[in-house]
Amino acid sequence: MIRLFVGLELPEDIRLALTGIFGGVPGADWEPTENLHLTLRFIGEISEGDAEDMHDALMRVRAPGFALTLSGVGHFSTGDELRVLWAGVEKSEPLLQLQRNIESALVRAGSPPEGRRFRPHVTLARCAGVSVLRAQGYFAHHALFRAGPFDVDRFTLFSSHRRTDGAIYTPEADYLLPLPA
Repeated sequence: MIRLFVGLELPEDIRLALTGIFGGVPGADWEPTENLHLTLRFIGEISEGDAEDMHDALMRVRAPGFALTLSGVGHFSTGDELRVLWAGVEKSEPLLQLQRNIESALVRAGSPPEGRRFRPHVTLARCAGVSVLRAQGYFAHHALFRAGPFDVDRFTLFSSHRRTDGAIYTPEADYLLPLPA
């Protein structure tokens, strides 16, 4: 079995800009710099054979490359308890179309449809036992955060290996997106 997801790797300068807004939320578990990415579609634990089917489907996805800008910060929470701190993404129709194309290809290849609405973001930290109120200063201080634009000329199939000290994400395959001339 292999655990897979599809995402966008971020350029080094964008990852460094993101690490510049780490800190200031007691109890937050900040992501390692090398793990910062934008998830387009979580696939989950599947067999090696199914993984080949997903790879074949992703090879048929066609979309143009585009520029993307990260903007602002936010969170996912349960009640008043933070679960995830994230950096947002400026509205991008090419990103949304790419995600829809990937979703459609994976469903045709046998992956169950994604049950959640796509909300593009880059996970910065995971939290447990941290109240939303404790992070209000962080949100106010970084509300105007921006990084980019940067060119998106590919998307990537990643494997995820969970360990006690966090996950390791390994690029398994890249799928090129031609940039406009």
